[in-house]
Order: sequence, then structure tokens, then C-alpha cells
Amino acid sequence: MNLAQFLKRSALAHGERPALAHGDEIQATYAEFYDHVRRLAWTLKHSLGVQPGERVAIFCANHPHYLEVAYAGWWAGAALVPINAKLHPKEAAYILTDSQARWCWVDPEQAEVLRPLVSGVQFFHMDDALGLMGDSGLDVVPRDTDDLAWLFYTSGTTGRPKGVMLSHGNLLQATLSYLSDVKAVEPGDALLHAAPMSHGSGLYNFAYVARAGLNVVAPSRGFDEVEVLQLAQRYPGLSMFAAPTMVKRLVRAARLQPEAVQCVGTVIYGGGPMYLADIQEALQVMGPRFAQIYGQGESPMTITVLPTDVIAHADHPRYLQRLSSVGFAQMSVEVSIRSDQGEDLEPGQIGEICVRGPVVMKGYWRNPEATAQTLRGGWLYTGDVGVLDEEGFLTLKDRSKDVIISGGTNIYPREVEEALLMHPRVREVSVVGQADPEWGEAVL
Repeated sequence: MNLAQFLKRSALAHGERPALAHGDEIQATYAEFYDHVRRLAWTLKHSLGVQPGERVAIFCANHPHYLEVAYAGWWAGAALVPINAKLHPKEAAYILTDSQARWCWVDPEQAEVLRPLVSGVQFFHMDDALGLMGDSGLDVVPRDTDDLAWLFYTSGTTGRPKGVMLSHGNLLQATLSYLSDVKAVEPGDALLHAAPMSHGSGLYNFAYVARAGLNVVAPSRGFDEVEVLQLAQRYPGLSMFAAPTMVKRLVRAARLQPEAVQCVGTVIYGGGPMYLADIQEALQVMGPRFAQIYGQGESPMTITVLPTDVIAHADHPRYLQRLSSVGFAQMSVEVSIRSDQGEDLEPGQIGEICVRGPVVMKGYWRNPEATAQTLRGGWLYTGDVGVLDEEGFLTLKDRSKDVIISGGTNIYPREVEEALLMHPRVREVSVVGQADPEWGEAVL
């Protein structure tokens, strides 16, 4: 199925409900959202010639029209290429060229910078999106479960960024996992996009569109902790995705506005290490309204979850161990810890985290070598190091490339960082390895 049909379902059943908001203002009901998408999709297909499977890119910060543009692309049968607005124009140009995108939605200033760097790409300003709508609405272009929907480029820590191919089926399973394991969305529930919509926050929209919830874009088009608390009072129960650094800033603001905390819904954190001391402080200030997810672009948001009820269960005998973990496998995946030889390890043994299931990517775009290296024997080899306990809780150690090998012993920087952060006078810490003539590597 074409995943954009989530929108049709909600528009027919809940047309009068608010669907999109920009700050305090409701931008569109579900009936209006649906109308805008169908008419903009008509333009994409009949005026611009977008064909099923072709790529349409979005390179801008969070925008009130982001979801209308995205759903119009899917409705017309295209695959979306979300590009992080913080990337250098040369990096964005590489992604546009590699993905073979012929159309790109941008902020006006970005178009002027990108035009000299790429050829064969038409640029459209996000502010003008609704002015490009056709007079008629397009019938949805059918797509199969395996058809490409989201071509997400990794951060490129091992070279050029790689295009992760996620299908309509992948995103459907990710959405079902979210609703089952992370948060059961009800009609009218609100989600704030303060993290980039080109990443996980943007994909969370599906659960809210499928359940007739409200997607809110912050006026700052990014993250501002004071703004978050103000919007929570406008939309009580407002949930959001936040990286650990965002959580720390939100907690500092919440100390000054305790009355606003009760309006915050679920804060879903992930995307980086959350140290035990930091989540304990967050719980002390804001209460048990947190859930953690662990995933990566190749298996978006859907490897493990540490849900709100587990985080709230402070009297559990293994509470601190659980709170230090990233939770247990979500319903759409199996998790295995494997040795360097690919052997399945027992609970308590440290190895590479491997995942399989219907949320795992189809492969890397035009990169069969990297695909073969990462997808082996039906498993996604994540490159992350971790350990499962006997109850199925996964604890991350580090990226495999970050492990420090000193005198033949594996030292995991995160464990050292966790220990240092327990000291009351240590606020931030980073541990790396350096060459050592006697030990091979030493902790720095």
C-alpha cells in the first residue's frame, strides 16, 4: 500500500479535526490537509512530470508545509529524499546528485547556493507550496510494500554518506511498532517537531496522521526549551522526540517553570547516549514522562524501546540496570548479539548488535558493496557494541570503531564516561583512546 493513504483514512473519518499547526495557530484540518496534498500531487504528476519511484528531495529546516509537501510526493508515487538542513551545501549537492533527485523543496536562500553546485534539479520554495496546488485532486498512485518511500542519507562517519532505502512496508512496520511499543496515539493527541523532520521526528508523523493526531511545527523551526514548555500549555499532553542534549536543556527550563511540566506528554529520547545521571535528573524534575528508543537509519526508531512504564517502575530490583539500558526489542524486530565470527552470543556476552525484521532497510542506494557488508545472512549488522541480559534488555557499550583496546582488554568509553559523570563536579565528559607504546592504546 501507499503509506500516504493514512491521510485519506483520517480525513474521511476525522475531517474536522486539526491536523497541522505552526506554533499556536492551526494551519489545516484533516479535510484541508487531504485536499492540499491531492492538489499538490496533481501538480507534481501532471505539471512537473514526476513518475512513480522518482526522487523528490526536501532540504530545509522544519517548515509548516513540510508534511504537505512530503505527503504530496508520496501521493504522487515518488520517493522522498530528506536532507538535513544543517548540512553544508556541498554535502547537500552530493546527496541530490547521488539520489538522482530532479526536484527539491528548499528555503529561498538555499536555492541560490545550490543552483551552481548541481545540474538537472528544479528548486521550489517551501513558502510557495500551497500556491502551486492544481485545481483538481490526484487519485493516489498505487505503490507496493517493497517500493521505495524514504531515501535517508547516513551521516557518513565512514566516508561519503550512504542512501538508506526504506520502503512503504518498512515505514508501515515502524509506525505499527511506535503505536504498539512507544505510545498509543489517540485522535487529537499532539506531536511537536522540534528535532529535524528530516530524521526520526519526521517519521513519527505517520503514527499521528494514522490516528488523526496533530503535528505541530515550532515557530523557531527547531528546538527552544522555553518554546516547548509554552507550546505544551497551548496543546496539553504535547509529546516530542528529543536527543539527550535537548532533554538536558528542557530539564533546566522545567526547573524554572514547574507549572508547565504537567502539560508535557511523552518525551521520547534517543539518537545518542543518555547517561544515567542525566535521566535520573530528568525524572526528578519532570516525572516519569520519558520513553527511550534505540534505532538507526537502517532500522529507523525500531530496534529497542525502554517504555514509560518501565522507566516509571522505580521500585524494581533491577531498576538502575534497566534505566541504564535501551530497553527490549520492539515487536517488529529480533535482536542478536554476535561475535566477530558471526556466532550468536549468550546473555551477558558483549558483541555486535544485529537486527532482523520487516523494518530493516532494503539496502544502500546504488552501493551493493556496502549493502553486502552490512546485511549478512538476513541480519543487519549495526556496528554498535552491546550486551543483552537474561530478561532481554539491551545495554549499549559503544560503536565498534570507538572501542579502546589496551593491553588486549576492551575498554568501552561510555562506561568510563558513566563513572566520571557520577562525580557531582563533572558535568560533561568525553573519553577517547590514544596510542600508547606499552599498552597499544590508553584512555585519554
